[in-house]
Amino acid sequence: MNTSSSKRLTSVLSTKRIQALTDGVFAIAMTLLVLNLKVPTIPEGAAAQVLPKLVLGLWPDFFNYALSFILLAIFWIVHHRQFHFIKAIDQRLLWINILGLMFIALIPFSTSLIAQHGDVQIAAIFFQCNLLAIGSIFYMHWSYATGKRHLIDPDLSAQMILLNKKRNLVIPTISLVCIGLSFLTPDWSEVPYFAIPFIMAKYRRR
Repeated sequence: MNTSSSKRLTSVLSTKRIQALTDGVFAIAMTLLVLNLKVPTIPEGAAAQVLPKLVLGLWPDFFNYALSFILLAIFWIVHHRQFHFIKAIDQRLLWINILGLMFIALIPFSTSLIAQHGDVQIAAIFFQCNLLAIGSIFYMHWSYATGKRHLIDPDLSAQMILLNKKRNLVIPTISLVCIGLSFLTPDWSEVPYFAIPFIMAKYRRR
């Protein structure tokens, strides 16, 4: 088999196609998050008196909206950075990516679940397991792409590969911490996720 035929078998889709699909799924998931914010029903003529209290009462919904939006943004950045170095995609990497998108599309539902039942442990664990799955798949995605170095930029250093592996372990690790915290206080078990941007920044400076 000649080199060009072998290359066609290895690269079943261009990376641009999979990045376009991924961008679309992220955009839809991030937009759907706002649907969890419901305008409160107010008796006619009582808006001035009642609205401030009702809006303040929505703070858990705004908290969960902001948290999920930021996490999806982080996942998108991670995916974008991975494909800066990934130059080809084979059948296995394609399906790993699609599996990740399935859990990305689930985020609006899991966010809605904790927004409505944040004090119930199973709701918190469902959300955290959703993020654990995405983070684990992204780690698998990078590990597979760089394992044989046949899909990545040949100039990518082993140090950079290892650094990105460590960065991809941040969200799964925090998710496990949050799952453990849910046994003590489901209401506040998502708070550790806000540490992720700072931990990511620490690895970026190395």
